[in-house]
Amino acid sequence: MFSTRTRVVLVTLAFASAAGAARRPGDPLRPGWNLFSKQDDVQIGQQNAKQVLEQYDVVKDKFIQDYVQRLGQKLASAPEAKASGFNFTFTVLNVDQINAFALPGGPMFIYTGLLKAVDNEAQLAGVMGHEMSHVILRHGTHEATKGNFVQLLAGGLGAMLGGGETTAGKLAEAGLGLAGNSVILKFSRDAESEADALGSHLMAESGYDPVQMAKFFEKLNAGGGQQLQFLSDHPNPGNREAAIIAEMKTLPPRQYTANTGLFARMKKEVAALPPPVKKTPAAAQSATPAPAPGPGSSVPPPGAAPAGWQVYQGQGFAIDYPAGWQVFGQQNAGDVTLAPKDGVVTKNNSTQIGFGAVISRYSPQNSRASLLDATNELIVRLQNDNQEMAITSSAKSLSLPGGLAAMTTTLRSRSAFGGNEVDTLVTVRQSGQLWYVVFVAPEQDQPRVADTFKRMLDSLRLQ
Repeated sequence: MFSTRTRVVLVTLAFASAAGAARRPGDPLRPGWNLFSKQDDVQIGQQNAKQVLEQYDVVKDKFIQDYVQRLGQKLASAPEAKASGFNFTFTVLNVDQINAFALPGGPMFIYTGLLKAVDNEAQLAGVMGHEMSHVILRHGTHEATKGNFVQLLAGGLGAMLGGGETTAGKLAEAGLGLAGNSVILKFSRDAESEADALGSHLMAESGYDPVQMAKFFEKLNAGGGQQLQFLSDHPNPGNREAAIIAEMKTLPPRQYTANTGLFARMKKEVAALPPPVKKTPAAAQSATPAPAPGPGSSVPPPGAAPAGWQVYQGQGFAIDYPAGWQVFGQQNAGDVTLAPKDGVVTKNNSTQIGFGAVISRYSPQNSRASLLDATNELIVRLQNDNQEMAITSSAKSLSLPGGLAAMTTTLRSRSAFGGNEVDTLVTVRQSGQLWYVVFVAPEQDQPRVADTFKRMLDSLRLQ
């Protein structure tokens, strides 16, 4: 794993560490501790659904909408879904990304990119059943309870949303809106395992083979590119197919024959849809546009970030990072760790990063040392902290946007998730100090996240 002196701040509530033993196949699936009411879930879902419809193009094809609606209602008729008391709705959005999400209380949105990616109707039912299970088990507001524990003790959603500010704005501040750091659509591996298990129940009771859900997720794990956003919100809990098969053994035997025969037509109609229409949310229409980057520059200006990304402003530097990632550390600090929710883990009272990026600075012993010498000195320091770290590719010169001279070195060490990891070290010499960024990823995942890391590096701004 990558070990550094960078300060990584993780706040873990006492009740989160008392989750108990891991769930066994066939054990009851119930919502976790939650200080929100079910009506709060409905209100949060309705508020955010309005924003979704303002921002995205709803598919006009009636056949596609009816097809997905019928499939969703079949899943919603399963006993566990009916017992939740939530009213599920299903809307197809003309967005060419592989994704689907369900908001607290029941509104579900399915992207056309997902409809293009699934190989059969059971796989689509698997993704929809998985998302419905997050709603039934109230994972969104359970995460919000953990993230806003102190405020919620004072009186639930009303205590957080009282006052003069708009509801949508306060939802976002509390992590309950659709902003990049929203907690209502970011789930832990345990939550993913629970949604897999309950989703397999919904599928089986609706006549779909639950193994197809695992096969589709495994297909995404083997891919790259646009799958990254879906997987960052849906971390792989591991052994997905084996876990679902074990869960199926606890269910009554069934013949899986639910396919409607309309899947092929749906595929053709989705392929014939016009390009998505980009919509600007009303709140953004009145905002002052950000200045455009300079000629030939791919780096957004300070304070701006491309859609789906955010800016971290530290002491003396700024960098863009994917909106689904989190900041581990203090705001406006001299160093920071940026990672997906499950990219940082705690083992044996030690905080380790297994996936993400660390930005910091190092003061060489010789303030006049060259970039190469300062880089080698830093590597020795890192290897002292982590005896398993080894150089796999020696330092190479690199030119960053803005004309910054840099070096990149590839290192390998043990991953916090098991197996090997790749640590890509980028160093820049400035004002007597050595700025460095380390991009960390498990070895098997590094190729599919290389473009994300490059985009982050291209956005780095030293001030």
